[in-house]
Amino acid sequence: MKKKYRPNVAAILQRSDGLLLLGQRSDFPESWQFPQGGIDQGETPEEAIRREVFEEVGVPSANYRIVAQRGPYHYDFPGGKLHRGYHGQVQQYFLCRLTTSSPTEFELAPTCGEFCSLKWVPVDSFPLHLVPPMKQSVYLQLLRDLFPCATDSD
Repeated sequence: MKKKYRPNVAAILQRSDGLLLLGQRSDFPESWQFPQGGIDQGETPEEAIRREVFEEVGVPSANYRIVAQRGPYHYDFPGGKLHRGYHGQVQQYFLCRLTTSSPTEFELAPTCGEFCSLKWVPVDSFPLHLVPPMKQSVYLQLLRDLFPCATDSD
């Protein structure tokens, strides 16, 4: 049987000082990840990423610009389990740089509740151990693809 992957997008929000935004999942507090979500019917990946960033961290698209896109990357759900009929997700990642007028701290109260906490982390000492194990190899490859000079010591 051929594996079926859910189309998905994820945002790497980056401040002017180079730090990246990670969110602590509300449903799995031991897990941190980039804002991400599925692509709705009839939606382009860019439309989906703008919607997801606003829904999950409350940042309107006017406060950042998309500077790079990478993918597809895919990962399987743990234990071979199906989730909503899918074996895993296939993701397009968008590097989104905050504009100079954008705040760097966000209020999660009006968002969808995906995250219970946010933190900014450096690329060169990215806390890969906080990312769910099923996503760690994807994150490592993604960071190498987007920031080769910062991650070449791994």
